[in-house]
Amino acid sequence: MNTDAWMPGGVALDRPSAARIYDYALGGYHNFEIDRLMAEKLFALYPDARLAAQACRAFLRRVVNFLATQGIDQFLDIGSGIPTVGNVHEVAQNANPAARVVYMDIDPVAVAHSKAILKDNPNATAIRGDVRQPEQILNHVEVRSLLDFSKPMAVLLLTMLHFVTDDDQAIGTVRTLRHALVPGSYIAISHGTYDNAPSEVIKQVEEIGKGTPTPPKYRSQAQIRELFEELEVVEPGLVYLSLWRPEGPDDVFLDWPERSLTWGGVGRKV
Repeated sequence: MNTDAWMPGGVALDRPSAARIYDYALGGYHNFEIDRLMAEKLFALYPDARLAAQACRAFLRRVVNFLATQGIDQFLDIGSGIPTVGNVHEVAQNANPAARVVYMDIDPVAVAHSKAILKDNPNATAIRGDVRQPEQILNHVEVRSLLDFSKPMAVLLLTMLHFVTDDDQAIGTVRTLRHALVPGSYIAISHGTYDNAPSEVIKQVEEIGKGTPTPPKYRSQAQIRELFEELEVVEPGLVYLSLWRPEGPDDVFLDWPERSLTWGGVGRKV
């Protein structure tokens, strides 16, 4: 693919990006050499990392399909990364062609490419923002023009909140988003964890994280559960990704769920 078609000017090529590393792990091509080098270091230290990325994408698909069955046709995907096959608008609009999606990411490459692929899709757009500033996201002109906050919608915070390293800020971010939603809306969260991870894996992954501009803070299941305050968590609760409404025996990590290093769940505002 012609890089000029999706890379905005002024993007630093000497620092890795979490969004581009994730794209590479999923087999995408919207990444740079620095991202691939960082990803390969991660894969060498934790070989399950590539499969973990696939488990995250499968969780996204199952969550969006579930929400569509609940009548949700509006989605705000915060920390969306770089669109690849099976992203939110593809899944949601396959279930309901009128579904509307706003993607938000802090990475200018992710936003630029999102805008490029969505230019002919009137029901989807992408904006740049910071999850730590939820009020600005909620009041963004493109968000307000595409999403109707008087009706139920879904906010997706998938593999995002572990980049908000202050615990109070992470809880406050979800609280602000929840307050903006009407009853019947949903918030979906997946979050990295070191629960049940070998100590050597924890040390190695933490060392890799120090080399990124946004090193994550992984949390325990109990800490992640606090993010769902005042939400009714739908079945099967907060579980490892592969255990959230699995589709079949070939699902990634179904035989060893904790290998994903990620908890996931969906909460409903009542």
